[in-house]
Amino acid sequence: MSAGEDERAALLPRANLALFGHVEAEQALLASYKSGRVPHAWLIGGPPGIGKATLAYRFARFVLAYPDPRAPEVQQARSLAVDVENPVARRIAAQAQGDLLVLERVINEQTGKLYTVIRVDDVRRSVSFFGSTAGEGGWRVAIVDSVDDLQREGANALLKVLEEPPERAILLLISHAPGRELPTIRSRCRRLLLRPLAESDVARALAAATGRASEEHDVQEAARAADGSVGRALSLLDEDARALRQRVLDLIGQLPEPDPRLLHALGDALAGTDPHKLDTFMDLVNGWLSGQLAGGEGALPQMERVAATWEKVNRAAREAEIYNLERKPLVFAVFGALAEAARS
Repeated sequence: MSAGEDERAALLPRANLALFGHVEAEQALLASYKSGRVPHAWLIGGPPGIGKATLAYRFARFVLAYPDPRAPEVQQARSLAVDVENPVARRIAAQAQGDLLVLERVINEQTGKLYTVIRVDDVRRSVSFFGSTAGEGGWRVAIVDSVDDLQREGANALLKVLEEPPERAILLLISHAPGRELPTIRSRCRRLLLRPLAESDVARALAAATGRASEEHDVQEAARAADGSVGRALSLLDEDARALRQRVLDLIGQLPEPDPRLLHALGDALAGTDPHKLDTFMDLVNGWLSGQLAGGEGALPQMERVAATWEKVNRAAREAEIYNLERKPLVFAVFGALAEAARS
């Protein structure tokens, strides 16, 4: 495993016990659990890479480690922190906690790549999961990471669970584009919107993942350019990635009339099959779309148009990755869709 892969592994939410920022969101979850009236479903939304899944796993870990909300350990707790040596923490890190179901994209054994969506059959497992007898603590927790990766059939299968939630069950739904989910799902969840992290929190998280000092120049530069995303900051430790990011941001800043010459140059920079370059490009595109959705609260037609754009450009990116398509046409198609969304 390379150094970069080691750093990303350290940030895997199931194994990462550290939470940087999001104090208010953490306290909202803790207070709800302490009250004994915790909602059965939470929709945790916000831009990619800011810690939504880390918070979801942190809450699941706490509930499964301390299943009685009235217990002194819960009532006296000031955070959702669980000791790294706690058996529940160890089992979750090893993906061996029977009372935790995680729905996410998995590897297609035939292609060796991730499926482009969460499979419907995997979502249907949640029905039998919540219908089975819970283990030692009586709680069953499911994390969906993310609901953006659900197809309509999968979303409808999940809706059945939300409509008839079993007792002592918690569903934690993660979304990178709050407002894009089916209204029938959104209306059945308590919403928890996370904001991008402060620059100082990104630097501390980056230092923890890499073993470097948060005051180092490269760490500070990556944190400053990451727009509150730890995942993005990690990739920006690479100088070429920072340059690519700036190309994309310059073009986004020109919307709805991006310079065609710069689009050609970006297409050349993305050429090849390096998945990290494509990830960086789409991360910034989705970040802009997330901002449009957040800013369009209450303007339903505009939100629907942006949501449709999100679906269109991400489908195109997935197809380019799966079929190894040339990326310059993708760049023009994506920015054409963004320009249309910007004009509307």
